Amino acid sequence: MAVLRALAWICLLIAMIALVGDLTRANTGGPMVMTTSLAHWKSMAPQSLAAFSGFVQKLVHPALWDPVMTRVLLLPAWLLIGAIGVIMAVLGRRKRRVNIFAN
Repeated sequence: MAVLRALAWICLLIAMIALVGDLTRANTGGPMVMTTSLAHWKSMAPQSLAAFSGFVQKLVHPALWDPVMTRVLLLPAWLLIGAIGVIMAVLGRRKRRVNIFAN
């Protein structure tokens, strides 16, 4: 559970950095353009994107990559990574402890 919470914090930090980067670019006079997750992935690690695409198309199903995964990857990077971070935080949260006192 602690690992999930730590990964959630890392994802939320990365999402915040991506959002600030997009807002800073728009604040300098440029148009409001949100960078997609696909664009970030292509610029940082194109080989892993190609490998993941091949994995999904060959081992899972080709129809899963084109309509489903490409639409997910076209979301803004801060939104996708932030959503993953929130999901991990919810899954890794500490369970509420209930104290029962019996006399």
